[in-house]
Amino acid sequence: MANETEDHETQYCFPAVNSSCIKTKRSTLESNVMYVFFSLLSVWTVFLNLLVIISISHFKKLHTPTNLLILSLAVADMLVGLIVIPVEAVKLIETCWYFGEIFCGLFIVTLGVFLSASLSNLIFIALDRFMAVIYPLLYTQRITMTKSLVAICLTWFCSSSYITVIVVGNGYFDSDALRRSGVCYGECTFIFSFGWRVTDFFVTFLFPCAMIIILYLKIFYVAQQQVKVINSLVNGQRDVTQGSKRRKSDGKAALTLGIIVAIHLLCYVPIYIFTLTGSKIFSATTANFLTWTMYVSSAVNPLVYAFFYSWFRRALKHILTLKIFRPASTLVDIFTDYHS
Repeated sequence: MANETEDHETQYCFPAVNSSCIKTKRSTLESNVMYVFFSLLSVWTVFLNLLVIISISHFKKLHTPTNLLILSLAVADMLVGLIVIPVEAVKLIETCWYFGEIFCGLFIVTLGVFLSASLSNLIFIALDRFMAVIYPLLYTQRITMTKSLVAICLTWFCSSSYITVIVVGNGYFDSDALRRSGVCYGECTFIFSFGWRVTDFFVTFLFPCAMIIILYLKIFYVAQQQVKVINSLVNGQRDVTQGSKRRKSDGKAALTLGIIVAIHLLCYVPIYIFTLTGSKIFSATTANFLTWTMYVSSAVNPLVYAFFYSWFRRALKHILTLKIFRPASTLVDIFTDYHS
């Protein structure tokens, strides 16, 4: 509920509460434009990632350990569009939190789980590409669907447990603790202590990013060396040609996933720096921009798939033309051209 006062008077989120936050005034036009924009962003993010989920789930040719990890990443991105973006949009536009303190804590947990799970999925994707490029003969033995599924389950479980401990430890479900921290009534924001911020920075960002960067540097270096060796051995033999095609395929897959990782890191670095330093360096406007840059990254990944993966474009054609409802459509070889 908002305080219905004259424009020249101070408005409060909850007028009857002494510790209520002050409500920022917005014109009706500004609010409506923002609601339309963020609604479209939410629908776009959910729709694109849902297409990825349907593609990988439906076509049996896409049931691989790598794609299973991509599926998990798409689920996290879709949930960001379905839950996080709408709630954050209401909070940004209304400048007040009207959903209660308990739901605030639950929302922070949900947001943390999605972001933490995304970074964890990127680590496993990097490990998967590392094994495919560095140890191609052992890849099918060491990386299986079952192991990928176990890794994904552990990722989501550990992310949920870790974020819950942080949120509870910082008093998000304790009204008195929130008031002592200087949080007014009608505000839902990060109030992590400096010790928790440093711990979270190392555990959920610095260590994963360092590991991902090291793995991809190794991948691209070895891939480049392999291409040089193959090119020097090309003599028209079939086995060499097949080996060359396979190395190029693995290299392209690593490059595509590397771009996805780079986008995530570029979108995540600023907000993690902000979380570590608090609000002393960045203004509220800058903080909102950095936060939404991180959320928008969830809508970018499917565009990368569509640009680099021909199988994804073919899968989209099947889905959008409703051919997935045809008998035996799950058995279509999505990696080859078709004219049906």
